[in-house]
Amino acid sequence: MSITAISVLLFGALAGGFVSGLAGFGTALMALGIWLYVVTPDVAVQLVLICSVIAQTWTMPSIWRSIDFKMVWPFLVGGLAGVPLGTLLIAYADPHLFKLGIGILLLVFPAALYFQRRPMALSIGGKAADTAIGFAGGLLGGLAGLSGPVPILWASVRGWGKDERRGLFQIFNWTILAAAMVAQGGSGLITRETMWLALLVTPATIGGAWLGTRTYHALSDGNFRDVVLGLLFISGVTLIWSSLGTG
Repeated sequence: MSITAISVLLFGALAGGFVSGLAGFGTALMALGIWLYVVTPDVAVQLVLICSVIAQTWTMPSIWRSIDFKMVWPFLVGGLAGVPLGTLLIAYADPHLFKLGIGILLLVFPAALYFQRRPMALSIGGKAADTAIGFAGGLLGGLAGLSGPVPILWASVRGWGKDERRGLFQIFNWTILAAAMVAQGGSGLITRETMWLALLVTPATIGGAWLGTRTYHALSDGNFRDVVLGLLFISGVTLIWSSLGTG
């Protein structure tokens, strides 16, 4: 592998780690498009999975006190139940229509929530609704590695504060992505090449995550809300562009 290719991999890891440390999700959003210039899609996706878990494991101690397990457990139960079903659906889902549909969702709802400046605090459905949202996130995580968007949007509807949201994002995404990584590793889908590349970019991933976490602690509640909605919106644009460009 050339010096240029290695530099691109390290830059992608730094950017992905930074966003993960900042928001508790988003490694794929920043890193995937960069890594695809130098590695194949299957390797890039596996690398995103591994680096996401590394970044979130590294930053977990700094936000541990923000995690309210009484609030989070329904999401985790639903999410872990949804992962196997999402994995099974991989063989049947149309990737272009799937990306287009999720992309539209991530354009409309974050924009609507951004312009809805009056705080929302809906408690409809209680823990049962939280479990269903977690299931949807787990299903999308197993299907396409998109475990975060649905619970993240739901947290905005619930009106939770910065620390509550970040605690949910971090522990939910870490749990779902770690489960997916174990499942793929056990199935032999994670190659030796990917493992070597993961070792190569781990320092950059950790460095980015450290910088992102420091930035997170400097943000106000409103700033964090806007950053999260902005990242979701960018993710929607990326998914739509990808679905139309490869359809």
